[in-house]
Parts: sequence; C-alpha cells; structure tokens
Amino acid sequence: METAARTKVVSNPQILGGAPVIAGTRVPADNVLVEIRRGRNKFEIFRTYPSLPSDAVEVCLEWEKTGRRL
Repeated sequence: METAARTKVVSNPQILGGAPVIAGTRVPADNVLVEIRRGRNKFEIFRTYPSLPSDAVEVCLEWEKTGRRL
C-alpha cells in the first residue's frame, strides 16, 4: 500500500527570492501562519490559497514548531 507524499516547506532562490514556501506552490509558509494567528480556519485559508495541498496547515505549524528548519 502506498502512502501519500508529505508536503514540505521548501526554499528555492528562484521562487519568491528564496522565501520558504509550500512545496509545489508559491504560497509563503509565513502567510499561512499569519492566517492561523488571525484566527482563520482551514476552510478560509484554503479558500484564500486554493493551490495549497490538504496537509499544508499542519505542515506549516510543524515547521514553525521545529524552529523553521527546511
């Protein structure tokens, strides 16, 4: 049985000047974290950023919790 690939926060100098983004998107991880701090729920975040993978919110929270290591 195959498991789905886990989304990651990545940095590439050619995408938004190297700002950490959700892999496969141009959505900065910091933008997702700001939305969470503002009290927006997942539905609202995904409506604002429809290109986000379904696990992006959790991945951003984990990324922040682990010291923003890529």
